[in-house]
Amino acid sequence: PSDQSSGTSSPLCDSGLHLNYHPNNTDTLSCSSWPASPGLRWEKRWCDLRLIPLLHSRFSQYLPGSDLCRQNAFQVIAVDGVCSGIIQCLSAEDCIDWLQAIASNISNLTKHNIKKINRNFPVNQQIVYMGWTEEREQDSLQDRMYTPKFLALRGSSLYKFIAPPVTTWDWTRAEKTFSVYEIMCKILKDSDLLDRRKHCFSVQSESGEDLYFSVELESDLTLWEKAFQTATFLEVERIQCKTYACVLESHLMGLTIDFSMGFVCFDAATKAVLWRYKFSQLKGSSDDGKSKIKFLFQNQDTKQIEAKELEFSNLFAVLHCIHSFFAAKVACLDPLYVGSQATASAAPTTSGTGKLKYTT
Repeated sequence: PSDQSSGTSSPLCDSGLHLNYHPNNTDTLSCSSWPASPGLRWEKRWCDLRLIPLLHSRFSQYLPGSDLCRQNAFQVIAVDGVCSGIIQCLSAEDCIDWLQAIASNISNLTKHNIKKINRNFPVNQQIVYMGWTEEREQDSLQDRMYTPKFLALRGSSLYKFIAPPVTTWDWTRAEKTFSVYEIMCKILKDSDLLDRRKHCFSVQSESGEDLYFSVELESDLTLWEKAFQTATFLEVERIQCKTYACVLESHLMGLTIDFSMGFVCFDAATKAVLWRYKFSQLKGSSDDGKSKIKFLFQNQDTKQIEAKELEFSNLFAVLHCIHSFFAAKVACLDPLYVGSQATASAAPTTSGTGKLKYTT
């Protein structure tokens, strides 16, 4: 893509992908292209045939909607739908170099854009991640297996869009939103993949629905995983506790998952505490996949295992929330990780899930 003799740089710039035409001395050129004086030497220059803005653009090696990967080729699609066409590289090494360079520029532009947008959002609604993925269609009968989706992690929510949000109003028009601490994200191993796409992850929603996403590069997958962990950690740090209604032996109860105290089960009417355990006392759990969870806690005094079974109307949300709180607890054991999140996690607790006052 660059002319070594003239010293010109790569057409890939900070904000756009330039598709160029480079004339040679045998090309038929207009008279205005030639030097006015016969003693001057004509200088070769790049001429843009097409310019693809890279902010919020996406790229893919796959045939649209499929899991078939092109051989050493890719295309770039701008946010307004303008497409580069198929760009064919001479080798696999050249192709991956171009993809990584484009991905790096898109990432840098996105980070800069997020920084500007966050100036207009309160601390508890800051954007942690924005980027394109492709979602696998649930209906296997569809001709199109994958559809481009734009994901964003902002504050307490994961947003799924069909196009990047540009205005504040766009954030209210997401295709779906999920509470980050009530969903489960899993990076898929080769044995878990459903087709020939390599870099995939799944998201299980609070209702138990499984969503399947694909990204282009392994670095994209790593970036998503770190961003999701950060968003979950910050939100758990902010809310500190979450309470769910449950049923114990036909009585209406409440179970609070508290970042400091652990598990607290109380009577919904009187707020009297029935039992409480620290996170470290949970030795195991199981569920029926529908509504019931059986907890196995170790009594600190007797060292005996005590089983507690509760019934919930939103089983998966509770399971995922418990997992999020445990993950945040483990993250707190790493002082380097906590230090890197110190500024963001200093957000005030403004959620409606404030700590309850219990009576014993």
